[in-house]
Formats: sequence, C-alpha cells, structure tokens
Amino acid sequence: MDESRMTSAVAQDDEATDRELIDQARSGQWDAQDTLARRHRQGAFVLALQMLGNRDDAMDVAQDAMLRFFTTLDSFNRDRRVQPWLFTIVRNQVRDLWRRRQRRPGDGLVDGEALAGQLVDSANPEADLQRQQLRKSVWRAVATLSETKREIIVLRDFHDLSYKDISDVLKIPIGTVMSRLHGARKQLKAKLEEGGPHV
Repeated sequence: MDESRMTSAVAQDDEATDRELIDQARSGQWDAQDTLARRHRQGAFVLALQMLGNRDDAMDVAQDAMLRFFTTLDSFNRDRRVQPWLFTIVRNQVRDLWRRRQRRPGDGLVDGEALAGQLVDSANPEADLQRQQLRKSVWRAVATLSETKREIIVLRDFHDLSYKDISDVLKIPIGTVMSRLHGARKQLKAKLEEGGPHV
C-alpha cells in the first residue's frame, strides 16, 4: 500500500465510530479490531493502573481485559458505548486479581508516587513540578479511600464518565452514584486538607 493510501486508511479509521468498527470486527475485519484496540487500550491500562498502583499488574489486567473485550464482542449491545463496557471488564479483572491475591483494595496504591510519575504528560518542566507534587498528594489521598470510593472518584473525576456510564459500570442506580460520589469527594477533600503521613 503506498503512503497516500495508508494515510487515507488511517484517516478513515479515525473517523469511523465505535459502532461501525464493532460491526466490522464482528464480520471478521481484523483491521477494525486493531483500530478498536488502539483506540481503547490506553484507557483500560490507565484505569487498571489507577486502581492497582502497579504498572506490571495494570499491564496484565489491561491485556486480559482487551482479550475478554474481543471474545465477548458478539454479545455486546452496539447501542452502548464501548468505554463503559470495557471499564466494567477492567473493574472485574481488578477485583479478580485482588481476590486471587487475598489483598485489600488499598494495598496496591502505597503512596501514589509511582502512579503520579507515570501519568505526567506536560512538556513544560517548570509548570510540571507543581503539578507533579499535586498529583502525588492527590494519589496518596486516593490510595487511602475504600475500593468503592476510589473507583467512583477515578471513573468520574479522572475519566469523566457520565453518571449513566458509571451506573452501568458499577451496576448501581444513578442516585447511588451521585450520593457515593458526593461522599467520596468529601472524604478525599478532608484527607487532602488534613495532610499527615499518608498524603
């Protein structure tokens, strides 16, 4: 394939909706599966990293989640958005890992420092220094939250999922999403304000 045709194919991939790509992937088009994977695997990895705090574990969970994503593609309701569905799979994989290792949910996020460092995306070193310190403080505080509070903070405030999407991921009513999020934010704010050895 010459360069102009390759560029055209990439542009078409970028313009294709997830729904179109799912239809194409179901019909056996491997390039559609590849586009879906490229589009969503980073989000799956970041969510796993935010929940686990360990890069290697997060990579394993994200890979397993993407594999499950594609093996369940035929049963996916194409009227749903892909991200909440994939995040549900990631969440289940994280919980399975915790159960297998008999670990408490907070064990993976010791102080949030590694996670804060891995998520730096600024090209301005001076401005980034302050953001880096803030990230560390926030993730140290997030690490102390319970599993239910941490996951709802991550889904809403770090991945910007709607209340409806969070309701789908967590399998709880929207009203519960709102009240749980309010409680989680209140607790996180208190932990950030009190500081101490964990923040």
